Amino acid sequence: MKKGQVYEGVVERVDFPNKGIVKVGEETVIVKNSLPGQKIKLGVNKVRKGKAEGRLLEVIEKSPLETGRTCSHFGLCGGCTYLSLPYEEQLHIKEEQVKKLLDGVLQAQKQSYIWEGIKGSPRAYSYRNKMEFSFGDEYKEGPLSLGMHKRGSFYDVVTVDTCEIVDADYRLILKTVLGYFAETNVTYFHRLTHVGYLRHLLVRKASRTGEILVALVTTSQYPFKQSGEGAPEDWEPARRELIDGFRTCLLALEQEGTLQGSFAGILHITNDSMADVVKSDRTDVLYGKEYFYEELLGLRFKISTFSFFQTNSYGAEVLYSTAREYVGELGGADKTVFDLYSGTGTIAQLMAPVAGKVIGVEIVEEAVEAAKRNARDNGLTNCEFIAGDVLKVLDELEDKPDMIILDPPRDGIHPKALPKIIAYGVERIVYISCKPTSLVRDLEVFLENGYRVEKAVAVDQFPWTANVETVVLLSQQKPDTTISVKVEFGEGEGKVPLDKIAERAENYKPKERVTYKMIKEYIEAKYGFKVHTAYIAEVKRDLGLPMYDAPNAVEELKQPRKHPTAEKVEAIKDALKRFGII
Repeated sequence: MKKGQVYEGVVERVDFPNKGIVKVGEETVIVKNSLPGQKIKLGVNKVRKGKAEGRLLEVIEKSPLETGRTCSHFGLCGGCTYLSLPYEEQLHIKEEQVKKLLDGVLQAQKQSYIWEGIKGSPRAYSYRNKMEFSFGDEYKEGPLSLGMHKRGSFYDVVTVDTCEIVDADYRLILKTVLGYFAETNVTYFHRLTHVGYLRHLLVRKASRTGEILVALVTTSQYPFKQSGEGAPEDWEPARRELIDGFRTCLLALEQEGTLQGSFAGILHITNDSMADVVKSDRTDVLYGKEYFYEELLGLRFKISTFSFFQTNSYGAEVLYSTAREYVGELGGADKTVFDLYSGTGTIAQLMAPVAGKVIGVEIVEEAVEAAKRNARDNGLTNCEFIAGDVLKVLDELEDKPDMIILDPPRDGIHPKALPKIIAYGVERIVYISCKPTSLVRDLEVFLENGYRVEKAVAVDQFPWTANVETVVLLSQQKPDTTISVKVEFGEGEGKVPLDKIAERAENYKPKERVTYKMIKEYIEAKYGFKVHTAYIAEVKRDLGLPMYDAPNAVEELKQPRKHPTAEKVEAIKDALKRFGII
């Protein structure tokens, strides 16, 4: 088999996420975006160490499984992979993919785990609550289009006006906005030349209330196609008129009663970034407000333009209910739960009623502010949210968890954060993963450090796409065997004196772990002033003490760094003596 050659073959199976496995004679070729049972024509792109990769050229014969309904964009749009299959077949494929990946790593653990299959989305169609449509053209120099990127292309955009994974309001808004701008001689932003005006259309809709948030994303460049003379000097009035027309055409939909929902807000976002991402340099509210509220499992969440929130509200309820079930009973109202990679705090707030304290850690500051606000709105007072990288924040936290919940991004947990999480030694960990290949990589590390997987389940949050969520319950391994020893206590031959047992127990009793918080409280109570964590760490380093409680990269002071005064050094040394550290 050589690069550039064309072959025919039948797809035997599809591995995660969308890798069709095709047998060509004795050779195996990976062909993305193919389906089990299809007979295809493929072109070989790469051959390396006996492994070949190819691209799908043509489906010669459909799979016998392809009996599902499709939309007119299927195969062109890069969004859906399994749309031509019945939903049950798609669930079967995803379940097999996740189970195969888990079995590959969990064969290393002695005890078997419970596989609970896959839970489907309550809605297979019209389930998405957020879409980011792109402006462009479907072919070079073609008419204006608005939708999703064409499969395999970074530049071409397919107008997805019959998309099946959103409801009728999304399709109506897309058609209306595209129709308006198609008649205005306006330019779109070329991703190669970075010239043009229209970039994206962001649409969000609350699944429970039907409120809709629409944001038009443009550059600050001259909006219209230019003649040879270039742009006029005073074109701002024309730009304002263009944006006013955009707002007016949307509001007309609501006034005519053609929308199922209603507009919470219409926004204009200016973004001059070179990257093809939806972000804001400036946001203008054209109508209403910048947010709406979504309801999930009895809790209320404020959703703004860039808030992180699961894109399938109905599926999210299944996912979070499963996580709550895996957490189980914590065994007391004094228990502390760490929710790492907490996003807008959805999981943390669901755990709050059964925990004494929940601490969420999230690197996106806007998400943390939203989490604090949502917890306050839901009347939850035992949730604390910290903005920062999990890798660094774990070094600064003085609280110790009784339970840890992990919901990392697609790439999984940072390799340097894993040992810090494992070092807490909590009895149980619930890991929620949106990418099973990252999950199994991290599970290998957990298994090597004394944990085992008790049970796992897949949850379909993204029908018709190649993505799937997985929830795993990890627990510390128990000894395989126990040894029973008969001991008699008392005085006399062969008996163990009780006073000796008590003395021995006292000698070997583990010392209470001294935290920076305890040292700071002792100093404030005795000396009447406060000392910073960084000062304590500096004194400990000077004394040559181990720094496992706080690494050298301790929290920096908010003001220019100063060293502790002699008075504070003596107070810190006194505290270290008081707690038996020196």
